[in-house]
Amino acid sequence: MALEMMAVPCLRDNYAYLLHDPETGRTAVIDVPDTAPVHDALEQRGWRLTDILITHHHDDHVGGVMRLCEDTGAAIWGARADAHRLPPLDHALSEGDRVAIGSEAGVVLDVPGHTIGHIAFHFPDSRLAFTADSLMVCGCGRLFEGTPAQMWSSLCKLMALPEETLICSGHDYTEGNAAFARSVDPDNQALAERMDQMVSDRAAGRPMATATIALEKATNPFLRAGDTTLKRRHGLVGASDGEMFAYLRALKDTF
Repeated sequence: MALEMMAVPCLRDNYAYLLHDPETGRTAVIDVPDTAPVHDALEQRGWRLTDILITHHHDDHVGGVMRLCEDTGAAIWGARADAHRLPPLDHALSEGDRVAIGSEAGVVLDVPGHTIGHIAFHFPDSRLAFTADSLMVCGCGRLFEGTPAQMWSSLCKLMALPEETLICSGHDYTEGNAAFARSVDPDNQALAERMDQMVSDRAAGRPMATATIALEKATNPFLRAGDTTLKRRHGLVGASDGEMFAYLRALKDTF
């Protein structure tokens, strides 16, 4: 049985995610920007929190972790390499480790770039991947600590996931990311259609920080860094895919 997922808006544009196993009742939250919205969501569904999964150390992802842990007794999982700047961990994780939420085990992916210690969680049976500030809807995270080469390697790792996988990112930067994408890839018809859909999604109140790998590969310029048409448009036909990514990331930083 697939895990149930609920996106929880927090702060100004963050998202936490609840992941619930209906067979065992175990419930995890991925990142806790703020405690109150997560509590409210748990009460709304009647779920009891058992696990807190952390993607990286930034305060807008861990600010509510300790209070939520105190309130619920949930175990905290996070990157072993980042343990020195995370809340105290019950389970320190490295690439390839597994996190069991009831009957399903998620796989830990090392995805540095936004930060050095950033990890993601892939739950293959439920076709979900929690990527926080590495791969984001129609974009990727700013490189606060890592290099373009590190982030490009991380994005390639995420692009290799099954195309039906739903990416659950850490922020709703949808319109800004899409506007940049259109500016560098204006002839992309799939992107134009996606931007029209974004208007409908926003009006309907649907979560804006999730999308499939397939949709991202078709419309996210950072995942299209290997596209020869895109390289030609920017005069970078001979550039490597990693160099093209670095060029696009630098453009986005000044957009």
